[in-house]
This record gives sequence, structure tokens and C-alpha cells, in this order.
Amino acid sequence: MPVKNVPTREFHPAIITRSTDSSRKKSSDIPSIKLPKNKSNLELEVNNRIVKLTNLDKLFWPKLGITKRDLIQYYINIAPALLPHLKDRAMVMKRYPNGAGEEFFFMKRAPSPRPKWIEICAIEHSSGNVIDFPMIQDLESLIWVINLGCIDLNQWYARCDDVDRPDYLHFDLDPVPGAGFEKVIEAALFLKLALDVLKIPSYPKTTGSKGIHIYIPIKYGPTQKDVWTFAKQFSHAVAGEAPELLTAVYQVSKRPKGRVLVDYNQNAWGRTLASVYSVRPKDLPTVSTPVKWRELERGVDMENFRIDNVPGRVRRMGDLFKPLLDKKGRFRLEAYL
Repeated sequence: MPVKNVPTREFHPAIITRSTDSSRKKSSDIPSIKLPKNKSNLELEVNNRIVKLTNLDKLFWPKLGITKRDLIQYYINIAPALLPHLKDRAMVMKRYPNGAGEEFFFMKRAPSPRPKWIEICAIEHSSGNVIDFPMIQDLESLIWVINLGCIDLNQWYARCDDVDRPDYLHFDLDPVPGAGFEKVIEAALFLKLALDVLKIPSYPKTTGSKGIHIYIPIKYGPTQKDVWTFAKQFSHAVAGEAPELLTAVYQVSKRPKGRVLVDYNQNAWGRTLASVYSVRPKDLPTVSTPVKWRELERGVDMENFRIDNVPGRVRRMGDLFKPLLDKKGRFRLEAYL
């Protein structure tokens, strides 16, 4: 169902609990680590801190022989590109203790006991509850979270210093039954044309599942409600221009078949999407990967982007989502509010 009541009340600023560990290093100091193959449990030293790793031999993709060790090693390898996109953001943990395809559960509060160097973002919700979310600030906290069984990573759109003001918005393009991935690509390219008309910069990535995410870096200022409102209005407008291709109807039973949903509701307060470079718990260990627009024009397959080849791709091409981190080139959304 549509989000009808987006929170409008003033929330208290989130509280960041910083590590007081004197061994903390800059996030740019990311060591290269190769996990040993002969140990299922070990204490790994990272930046003078100890991370306890457990059940490394557990099969997370049994048919492919891919283990929890392989998953953690991927995140270690991709960390230089990934960590800047997670820093200072609350993390919603989605835990798969028995691997992809098995039962999972969401966990917002940072578990206790936990290492003293795990930093916390305490966020007050509309209910009045304050939730202590963990933050992934460095390689050791990334490894700690993945060891808990998190396959994909789901961070807040706003940083912890002001959780009601995002620094990007996005559109989640999701195929309605009857539409394949080729149609999702067609929808993404159509949205790019519409955004180009408004001179809005846009950056696509595969979801690692069935769709495409389109991200827009925005200048700090608009509230989450402002961002959601713009995304909703734009989605309905662009869907109206291509009714045989797109839909913005959020009620599942009323969506026309064979279209691509322009999902704007994931911009609502407290919602999350799988982050860039997240592994997805699918039949294959696919990765949510930034792509160039010309790659989409030529055509890509979701299966092209996996834990075994994405780190190499990033080494060759760099982080295509780096503009989401830059201070320059951000779009001023206020002109359309």
C-alpha cells in the first residue's frame, strides 16, 4: 500500500557514540587481508583490533560450494570502494545465519555484547523509541557485521549527524510480472532522458536481484519528506509519459502487468535499499554493481556481476559511484519542491 503518512514531526538529532579506542585508524588505511583456508574459527587482527570470525566453512551457497569465508573475503577485497558509501550511516542488519536462500531476520539494534570499537548511531523514531544502530566505519566493523550473517548491507540515506536530511535520492525500478530485465533497462534509459531534460545527474547500478537503481546526489538541505515528495511526483509524471512501459501504482493488485514499477516509496523515512557493492542472497552471489549508461545501452545481464569478478572490475574501472560522495556536482532539489 502507498505510504500515506510520511513522518513530519521533528526528531531529536541522532546521537553518535564514537569509539574511544586509541588504535583507530583512518578509513583510508585499509589493509589487504587473505583469510586462511584451514581454520573455521579464528581471531583476525585488523588495525590492531581483534575480530572474531566463526563458522567460516559454512556453505552459504551450497550448490556452488561458496562459503561464509568466501563472502567475507569478497567484502575485504571490495572494502576500499565500499566503505566510503557506508561511513557515518546507521546500518539495518539483515541476517542470514544459514546462508542465502534460508530464513533471515532483520535486526536494527546493535547486538550486545559487541566490540567496544563498534560505533553507534542512536535514532529516535516517531514512537519515541531510540534505536542504537551500528555503523560500519572501517574494515574491522565491516568484517564484524558480515560475520553476523549479513549478506547484503542496508544503510540509511542520511548521515547520522542529521538523519532527516538525505544526501541522495533514488528510484528503484522493479519489473512487474510479465516484464523481463531487458524492459527494466529500457525503463532506466527512459528515466535518464527525463532526468537529463531537468539537468539532473543520475547514476545507475544493478540491484543484484531483478531491477536497477538510479541514484541522484543532492545538495544537503531538503528533508526526507521533501525527497520522498519529489520522487513520488516525478515517478507519476514519468510513468504518465510512458504508460505501456512504466507504472507508479504502488498497490500490488492494481499494477498493470508487464510494466516496470518506478518505486519511489523506498525514499520514505527509515526505508533502506541494498547498498552499492552489496552481495545479494540469490541463486548466484550477484552483486549490486554501478554501471555506465552506455553499458546499459549495449545491454547487460545481472549474472555478469558476481563476488568473483566485481573487485577486479572496480580495480579496472574505479568506483563509478564516486560522484555520490563528491561535494561538487550535487543537484539542488529545492527548485522543484
